[in-house]
Amino acid sequence: MTTVVIADDQELVRTGFRLILDLEPDLSVVGEAADGAACVELVARTHPDVVLMDVRMPSVDGLEATRRLQAANSPARILVLTTFDLDKYVYEALRAGASGFLLKDAPREQLIAAIRTVVSGNAPLAPSVTRRLIERFVRTPAPDADLVARLESLSAREREVLRLLSTGLSNAEIASRLFVGDATVKTHVARLLTKLGARDRVQAIVLAYESGFVRPGRASETRDEA
Repeated sequence: MTTVVIADDQELVRTGFRLILDLEPDLSVVGEAADGAACVELVARTHPDVVLMDVRMPSVDGLEATRRLQAANSPARILVLTTFDLDKYVYEALRAGASGFLLKDAPREQLIAAIRTVVSGNAPLAPSVTRRLIERFVRTPAPDADLVARLESLSAREREVLRLLSTGLSNAEIASRLFVGDATVKTHVARLLTKLGARDRVQAIVLAYESGFVRPGRASETRDEA
């Protein structure tokens, strides 16, 4: 059973999501919160698998709540709820540790699929959407010795896989490009996530852009190739 906490300042939105999720035999809503502070407290008590987090809430917003949950080492996967897909708040939430985002008007099937996908450790949205979001809001990279060291610890093949991940390719597409099996790509992804200290693919892509390893608008070109 996958447990879910819903954090949104609009009661109608929370109720709507609960009604949808309660119809699924493998999903269970264990609590609701109307702001970020209440969400952090609720997560500490209920230990959900997934948090549906509205990015804009009064008092403590979804961005700050995401930061607090990450600082507390919460294992919950965070799906940010937003009205617009290219939203700076969403980008900052991804940087803070959210595993993906979902439009509030997404179809019921997409909401359910996103929750199941993020629990499995995969990206809950098309990698190309994540890439467009990051490229729009990424900052000019500043030197970070620790991050540079982590990137340098990657093998040549792991760096290649990271570059391809950052272009928006799926595991199957990467496997086709490299002429290897899907399982091999999954192994490379798992290893590079561990070496980078990233909890999932989304964070790895953010790190690739933030470090300058991949450049906005030039995802097929990495720093090594410049």
